[in-house]
Amino acid sequence: MVMWLGIRGWLPIRVQECFNLRCLSSARTCSGCRGPMAETLPTETEAASGLRAPAQQNGDACGVARGEPPPGRPHPAAREVELAPEDGQQATGSEERAPAAPQDPGKRKKRRGAAGERVVPPPKKRRAGVSFGDEHFAETSYYFEGGLRKVRPYYFDFRTYCKGRWVGHSLLHVFSTEFRAQPLSYYEAAVRAGRLHLNEEPVQDLSIVLKDNDFLRNTVHRHEPPVTAEPVRLLAENEDVVVVDKPSSIPVHPCGRFRHNTVIFILGKEHQLKELHPLHRLDRLTSGVLMFAKTAAVSERIHEQVRDRQLEKEYVCRVEGEFPAEEVTCKEPILVVSYKVGVCRVDTRGKPCETVFQRLSYNGHSSVVRCRPLTGRTHQIRVHLQFLGHPILNDPIYNSVAWGPSRGRGGHIPKTDEELLRDLVAEHQAKQSLDVIDLCESDLSSALTDSTAPSSELSKDHLEGLVASAQKMDGILEADPQDLDTKALAPENAAEKDVNQEIDPLCAECRLVRQDPLPQDLVMFLHALRYKGPGFEYSSPMPTWAQDDWQEN
Repeated sequence: MVMWLGIRGWLPIRVQECFNLRCLSSARTCSGCRGPMAETLPTETEAASGLRAPAQQNGDACGVARGEPPPGRPHPAAREVELAPEDGQQATGSEERAPAAPQDPGKRKKRRGAAGERVVPPPKKRRAGVSFGDEHFAETSYYFEGGLRKVRPYYFDFRTYCKGRWVGHSLLHVFSTEFRAQPLSYYEAAVRAGRLHLNEEPVQDLSIVLKDNDFLRNTVHRHEPPVTAEPVRLLAENEDVVVVDKPSSIPVHPCGRFRHNTVIFILGKEHQLKELHPLHRLDRLTSGVLMFAKTAAVSERIHEQVRDRQLEKEYVCRVEGEFPAEEVTCKEPILVVSYKVGVCRVDTRGKPCETVFQRLSYNGHSSVVRCRPLTGRTHQIRVHLQFLGHPILNDPIYNSVAWGPSRGRGGHIPKTDEELLRDLVAEHQAKQSLDVIDLCESDLSSALTDSTAPSSELSKDHLEGLVASAQKMDGILEADPQDLDTKALAPENAAEKDVNQEIDPLCAECRLVRQDPLPQDLVMFLHALRYKGPGFEYSSPMPTWAQDDWQEN
């Protein structure tokens, strides 16, 4: 099966707080995510206020601001702030510094610097509650090819306020130490092209020293991974909620490398449904019932029902082997191993969890199982099934050889967390499928990248076989930079013809020709079948792979 490597080095993997100049370089996410000055850690959401998920907010946290396009480029559509968490931390809020309380205009003091000192303007007040609208949806368009929904590449601004650890350091130092996915020559070229701005003024010299409250903006050429062409079907709509049947491979909201290829954007662009509030989360690879509130009041009411355990959720999945015929309850606690890679495991230090399983059918090789999670931990169903020795048949994380010979059954993992993460990344790097675990090359920290030599569980021969197979199937070719029509894209020629936003002379991704994934490779056999609460119940059809007569290819 052909696995497709996500965008390398250009778009963020995941985004949630101010794009930590990883975002100036997802991506996540998601689903997502990854660009020069756009490297980000995996988080569940892209900042876009007004689109709220449990314990997370997706929205234009800093408001929509327009910037000048790079020379010779059409003016990008309205762009919003994307935020990303500090390395190794889970996103919890905006990196942007909160503005001081407004003073009486008559008493406001002017900020003055010493002679020749660069004066930094005060931070702008954020526009809370601004959600995605037509200006965002118009940034680019879709096209369909080979059973896939694709997004035409487009220009996008990543923005952030200066992080505390950058104060007193030059841009050159920040790029050379934190954003090594691109060589310094790229950033120098971006400066010459007018792509980098400091306090809305073009950066002239990377040696400029950063100060507190400095506002950075970088224009990148953004590529998004393809998703399935399956439509987002409306299951129900009334004055309170919108309920859809989400296809596998499509993230719920902008995250990482994904923005337009998300349920939120598809509903806005194709169904004119805007300012929706996600009421629960589904992993990018999970399909099924997905609910949105139309107002903040309805969102808060249903979230209260979630907190009070008044909602019933039912999933269906196809797992390895013959699952027990009797009902099985798993109460093993789950610990997050890595927010960045998105991996969890059973551990006594984890949070309490409970899932009830019931086998529906068995075809001699695999079982269809009904799952009722009584708690809502990350990857709860997938981790509990792995612990029980029946991982989801095509789960790219929890049914991987990286977990060892028993693949995590009974919580037996004969390696440290660091070794596990290293082996998972190494396996998917070799198969050119980092995007499946919502990673790309540029998102790997130097420590993780430098330690991708496999442990004993992944033999050298095994990895060499994966590499050879991936090279044979993927057929990734790199076009020469001189093959790009950079002359037609030059500023002086922009007025002579329509500028093609799909090709950019500075974009490394534009010089890659990738093999598309097969639509079936974007499906994981886990489906949200039913959601029930006080006064409502919504369900979706049983997926094809859960039918009694389904056979593996």
